[in-house]
Amino acid sequence: LELRQDNVVLRMGFADPRAEARQLVRHGHFTVNGKRVNIPSFEVKPGTVIEVTEKSRKMIRIAEALETVDRRGVPQWIELDKKAMKGTVKGVPNREDLTMPIQEQLIVELYSK
Repeated sequence: LELRQDNVVLRMGFADPRAEARQLVRHGHFTVNGKRVNIPSFEVKPGTVIEVTEKSRKMIRIAEALETVDRRGVPQWIELDKKAMKGTVKGVPNREDLTMPIQEQLIVELYSK
């Protein structure tokens, strides 16, 4: 789930809440490896470059979200170039990279019933 396009856009700092990241992706404000992809569930792979489109670089909301990226931080598995408004997925995230408190054992117990 961490490698969904909408989540990667959120982690790169191009959007603040997750719903906004999903909407920005859906409206076609980003390119994936130079091609416009508007599917939030699109799975990105290591080496993928996600970039804000030329028209969307002027959007106030994206600029405001990028201003707060230093406070929130960018995960180790993402490389961000704020000036060029693009980011690269360097690798697959590890369990330690996840910030949400997930208890895997509870998920396994739920689905084993």
